[in-house]
Amino acid sequence: MLFTYKKSMLKSILTVCFPVVFLLISCKENSKTPATKLEPIDSVFIAYYDFKKSTNPIEATKAGFNTYNDTIANYISDYNQETLKEGYRRFLNQLDAYDEKMMGKEQWLSLRVMHWDCAIKLEGLENELVTMASPIYDLPSFELMPLLQIQSLHLYVAQLGSGASVQPFKTVQDYENWLKRLEDYLIFIDTCIEKMEEGIAKKVVLPKTIVLKMIPQLQEFINAPVAEHLFTTPIRNFPQDLNETDKARIEKEYETFVSDQLIPKYKMLNSFLTDIYLPASRETSGLSDLPHGKETYDYLIKLHTTTTMTADEIHELGKSEVQRILGEMNKVKNEIGFKGDLKAFFNHVRQRKDQMPFSKPEEVIANFNAIQNRMEPKLNTLFDLKPKAGFEVRRTEAFREASASAEYVPGSKDASRSGTFYIPIPNVESYNKFADEALFLHEAIPGHHFQLSLQQENNKLPEFLHPESMGVFVEGWALYAESLGKELGLYEDPFQYFGMLSMEMHRAIRLVVDTGIHAKGWTREEAIQYSLENEAESEDGIIAEIERYMATPGQALSYKLGQLKIRELRTKAENALGDDFDIKEFHNQVLDSGSLALILLEEKIDGWIASQKR
Repeated sequence: MLFTYKKSMLKSILTVCFPVVFLLISCKENSKTPATKLEPIDSVFIAYYDFKKSTNPIEATKAGFNTYNDTIANYISDYNQETLKEGYRRFLNQLDAYDEKMMGKEQWLSLRVMHWDCAIKLEGLENELVTMASPIYDLPSFELMPLLQIQSLHLYVAQLGSGASVQPFKTVQDYENWLKRLEDYLIFIDTCIEKMEEGIAKKVVLPKTIVLKMIPQLQEFINAPVAEHLFTTPIRNFPQDLNETDKARIEKEYETFVSDQLIPKYKMLNSFLTDIYLPASRETSGLSDLPHGKETYDYLIKLHTTTTMTADEIHELGKSEVQRILGEMNKVKNEIGFKGDLKAFFNHVRQRKDQMPFSKPEEVIANFNAIQNRMEPKLNTLFDLKPKAGFEVRRTEAFREASASAEYVPGSKDASRSGTFYIPIPNVESYNKFADEALFLHEAIPGHHFQLSLQQENNKLPEFLHPESMGVFVEGWALYAESLGKELGLYEDPFQYFGMLSMEMHRAIRLVVDTGIHAKGWTREEAIQYSLENEAESEDGIIAEIERYMATPGQALSYKLGQLKIRELRTKAENALGDDFDIKEFHNQVLDSGSLALILLEEKIDGWIASQKR
């Protein structure tokens, strides 16, 4: 599928974000330090990854490193922020001493990615509202608004504590590490309350609708009996090789910790949110309503899109893409034979009983597995680079299911733990399957599972490039993957093709509503209404999404801008190479260097096209 869009809207998509990053493009050739006295650049890469692991221990755990399994970084503390600033400044000074002539092109590309990462994170740390190194997907957090209803540490810790995520529970040491990590978590909760009290004083508070979603999420952690508590799940699933003495001791320690420390802390947090924070929370929706909000949103656009596009440019591009996709949707509606207008067709798709055939959650999971079986025979026509890691589909945990979106969590670096595609099924009888093929391509194969697994399995890359990063690349690839459905033998059912268009529309709408909420003064209700008028998602689903954009400004912009660039680069390569174009090699070029800023990705593909011509 080809994409068309106005050049005036996209001419800045690949421009580097801010002046310091121009150093990334053409780092100093005349270094003050003689090259003979410099450390090998690989040593700098190793030191940088050690720094990242020590300052974000959960990310280290996700990557399979056990050194920091007993700690959580209190990333909103003043001490942690200063540590990060000093680190990023130190590494930037180091990198400025190198030039392209000192290393191979792969190393030079990795250096520029590292420079980008340090520079953009340092800018965030110097912002009035943002704090960096949140353990959740290495995304920014808000120092005075540290807890959210989605992508928040207090929710992620519960995933870890269930024993069904990346925290290991195989040895006595593993069980002891987790209790130590929880001790740090209690300190983090105390710091959150302190920062949110400071936010109340400075009028930097969350929207009331977000707080109202957070409070019910705590109830399971407060009211569940200790014997059935989520955080005692690991002691109900001991590995067989633990001896009975250790089991008895660990069981008592876990039950005591949950009853005497964890539940009381959640009660304290619940009382604070209900009695103090909720009355002080705001009625408005966007960042522009906060002190320094406009500057913060401008920064988050740069961080999440790796461009200098303005909110206005992105808003207009979004509206243009919405209109283009509406035209494609009308073609499908007419093919199906529906006689009403498109808005009526949206309701028709939302309400069709044959698109809601499931009575058990297991049937939803089975449907995704069947999709995988249908498309796998054609994977070899598009890909010869495939990950070693296994893959599974799993239902999202109940405590976060109501506010969760579908998501992918990578497996372990050594492929011993499979990647997991989580799908929320809060009400199985109303679960609509019309977009499941596109959703599988995005979250699983060849989307996130392929890209993220290949990235962390790639031994040619420095280790700091193995974890997920740069949402504009990660999410752009996954959205591009949705467009491959027909080439992979899917979308034969027009409802499933309409589902793909609906998911693409969903990402185009994000460009409009995210910028609308945070830069143009849109209310939550205006954003919900715009979405209802232009996509077939359920109203409950749309509300959850709009509240996600309210909580994580700018992140939702990355999908569409990344997709458009990857598709543009494929079209450029097809036109330039003609019969010599190899789709498998194009995909290799996109996937074999880790997550790249868009300007670096375009430069790499342009170089590949030139080499193929030669």
